[in-house]
Amino acid sequence: MNFFKKTIYIFTLITLFNCEDVIDLKVPTSDPKLVIEASLNWFNDTTGNEQEIRLSLTAPFFDDQVPPANNANIMVSDTNNNTFIFTEEGNTGVYKTSEFIPVIDQEYTLNIDYQTETYIGTEILKSVTPIDNIEQNNEGGFGADEIEIKAFYSDPANVENYYFFEFRNNFQTVPTIEVYEDRFTNGNQTFAFYSDEDLVSGHQLTINNFGVSEQFYQFMFLLVQQTGQDAGGPFQTQPATVRGNCVNITNPDNFPLGYFRVSQANTFNYIVQ
Repeated sequence: MNFFKKTIYIFTLITLFNCEDVIDLKVPTSDPKLVIEASLNWFNDTTGNEQEIRLSLTAPFFDDQVPPANNANIMVSDTNNNTFIFTEEGNTGVYKTSEFIPVIDQEYTLNIDYQTETYIGTEILKSVTPIDNIEQNNEGGFGADEIEIKAFYSDPANVENYYFFEFRNNFQTVPTIEVYEDRFTNGNQTFAFYSDEDLVSGHQLTINNFGVSEQFYQFMFLLVQQTGQDAGGPFQTQPATVRGNCVNITNPDNFPLGYFRVSQANTFNYIVQ
């Protein structure tokens, strides 16, 4: 073995040996917080009586499982003195009712008792404008080779409206979300936009449109900014925690994550052409 080959051989052994070193990453930890997923949706062609709320806890970064928050007492009340009790299914952290009564523009209050602390949130059930029609463009994107979808809807005149769109396809588990306001489109027909480089003819697309309050619009707008293309690169300053409309009235410092939303909703199924 000549000197050059011997040098490469020794270097390779050292490299392989060093690859076996274990690097112990120190990830900051904190006490788990309650995560509230309380979206009560009154979809078209339903009575809206069946609703569910999901409670979970934050987990360390490298944990694969999201722990459920069990044995909470949950109720939602309205301004007509109706109270709706949500009951947990087993130990899933999913709480359900079949007695909910949706009424447009009515105020609802969420009350959660969990581990000796009480969390509350208030929202108004907002109406939604149904989707009128879909337009598809097969020459979208920078390379003119992506499919673009426009979901058109007619905004009511002389009323402030806020919209939350959810685009679900049959090849991804995480939906694409968008929020819109009618500041510049009041009383006109406008559209929600969706595009994905993997979208092809034959894919099934479900478009859910929710009427939401201004405070939910602001909350979701900040979340989309932090997680979307405008969030900055990996070396940017980490974004601050975006708080929802639920508060801990027992211990305000132990604030929850998530949001309580009540919406009229419209769903539209579309097959990509």
